[in-house]
Amino acid sequence: MSNRIFYGLLACCGLVYLLAMWLIPVIDIDAAQYASISREMLDNGSYLKVYDMQRDYLDKPPLLFWLSSQSMRFFGINHFAYRLPSVILLLTAIYATYRFASLYYEKLVAQLSALVLATSQAVFLVVHDVRCDTMLMGWVMLSLWQLAAWYETRQWKHFFMAFTAVAAGMMTKGPIALMVPVFAFVPHFALRREWKQFFRWEYIPGLVWVALLLLPMSIGLYQQYDLEPGKIFNGVPIQSGLRFYYWTQSFGRYTGENVYHEMSHFTFLLENMFWSFLPWILCLLAGLYFGIKLIVQKRFHLSQTEEGISIGGFLITYCILARSQAQLPHYIFVVFPLAAIITARFLHRVWYTNTLQGWRKPLMVFHTAIFALLWLVVVVLMKWPFPDLSVLFTVAAVGGLGLFVYLLVRPSVQWPNFIRLACYTAIGVNLFLATGFYPRLLQYQLGNTAAAAIDALHLDKNKVVQYDIDESRALHFYGKHIFARAQDSSELRSDQVVLTRMSALPQLEARFPAMKIIFEGNYYGVSMLSLPFLNPETRSAETQAYALVDLDGGK
Repeated sequence: MSNRIFYGLLACCGLVYLLAMWLIPVIDIDAAQYASISREMLDNGSYLKVYDMQRDYLDKPPLLFWLSSQSMRFFGINHFAYRLPSVILLLTAIYATYRFASLYYEKLVAQLSALVLATSQAVFLVVHDVRCDTMLMGWVMLSLWQLAAWYETRQWKHFFMAFTAVAAGMMTKGPIALMVPVFAFVPHFALRREWKQFFRWEYIPGLVWVALLLLPMSIGLYQQYDLEPGKIFNGVPIQSGLRFYYWTQSFGRYTGENVYHEMSHFTFLLENMFWSFLPWILCLLAGLYFGIKLIVQKRFHLSQTEEGISIGGFLITYCILARSQAQLPHYIFVVFPLAAIITARFLHRVWYTNTLQGWRKPLMVFHTAIFALLWLVVVVLMKWPFPDLSVLFTVAAVGGLGLFVYLLVRPSVQWPNFIRLACYTAIGVNLFLATGFYPRLLQYQLGNTAAAAIDALHLDKNKVVQYDIDESRALHFYGKHIFARAQDSSELRSDQVVLTRMSALPQLEARFPAMKIIFEGNYYGVSMLSLPFLNPETRSAETQAYALVDLDGGK
């Protein structure tokens, strides 16, 4: 693959990332909560002790909040600034994937590895739905690349960079950042019979360096929880913040100490990879099969030029995560760079060598149907759910489908048409989602729309109160304020403005007969899309009507 094609595709991916970061509001629940915590941290200046809506926060480590709050210090309180540090680490993951693959494979495999990761659906998702996993992916892949470089070159700069990345990953999402490198290199050393690598003295100063870097976070946990034991988190008294982060939050998912219990069947993560690793999931599964087959044929013995890091790290991490009593689809994203390398190896064998030519036609036929279906869905999404969306989006989507057909019947001589169509579809589909569908959809999210109305009406935010309405962390982030909530109507005062459901208005009117509606709208939990909501004719039955109400009618 020429450098022109390679860098051109990466640039197209980068453009879609940038548009998504800029145009799509943060989505409730997690991303909006983390954005709100980051804004609150910037506001209160408390970096060791973390708070969420002025209450103690104990769920995720603080590095995401530290970096996002400082980004907002420089670029303002907005969703682009919140996302920027995480997306920089995501780009680091793509770069580290390329550099890691370059250590063991030819340049073409490294290019394919970076492209597979950059065009996977999960990556297009996490550039705007930023959670800890976006940043974690970057730190973990950076640590794997630097550790591999250290083992191959013995240069200390790689060693310290690797353990620095491990520490940063632990401050992003806990011990998983340390465990993935272990899961990756243990089978690698075993397959290469490098037993001495298990007992290197250098690991001791490496772990000491990690512990030193973790000190600020650890001090904050100790001050906030260990010195004040008994604080309640998810209904459970916390005796030690240190124990919670370094044990309960991760390993407690296996011992039963963690309170979360959801999606615990073994195939849950794989089932979700059928959308999150599009358009490459079938190639990944085939790559895993042939990778395992090759290891078996070699009698579980790799040469000194081969690596077992990618396949071992992916499989062991998957099996460990899949046995957790609490799983979510994004938990497996941490090893998507390794999945990309496995996929790239398979793509290289099928399309650039003669070893697996028999796979070309069935892969092409099946994926052509899938890609065509995705383009048809895009055309529908640009026309049907939101009739007020500019007709230019529909015209452009039809043009995108037409160009897909043209590329299909006019193969390139420079690179395989399968890879060209996969990249074109992944980038093109997500371009339309980022610029047309998601921005229009998020107009039905309560927090950002209500915050915009509050700003437009120039309301005193200290007098805006939530009552009988769903919590939306996006409200506090976009409103740049922590809005109070009344649990009972008796707590309300006549000089306040109330954000509430329309169904609560008769009750309020009985107490405040002079009240006046100053804004009204409809909202929906956009992270739980349904066909009745997408259908304009049935949407009204799926949404909740809400209003901003001036209780004394003075505005």
